[in-house]
Amino acid sequence: MLANIIWSLIGNALALVASGYLVAGFNLDLSNLQAAAALVAVFTGLNVIIKPVLRFFLGPLIILTLGLFNIIITGGFLYVVDIYSQNLNISGLPALIYGTLIITAVNIIIHLIHRKKS
Repeated sequence: MLANIIWSLIGNALALVASGYLVAGFNLDLSNLQAAAALVAVFTGLNVIIKPVLRFFLGPLIILTLGLFNIIITGGFLYVVDIYSQNLNISGLPALIYGTLIITAVNIIIHLIHRKKS
């Protein structure tokens, strides 16, 4: 369980940095590394603790959309973190959508690598 959380932290850190560099309007302030680490920890905490509960209750909707609603959940978490964080600024819906897609893709790759090692 602890290894999964560590891999999620690494994956979310890489995904947020990649989104910050690749998406216009997705601004990640890395000047304060402690605050950036807290941002990654909060985003990972939402994904590790709250996402399974939401997936349980929204299971029929996830099945109906063939899993695409998981991206909506991740986008919602990213929006919440954007509202409450001073280190992340997402300006506009396209930046939120592209950032969510990049974060989802990076997390899928990280989890595939982790599963091959396990």
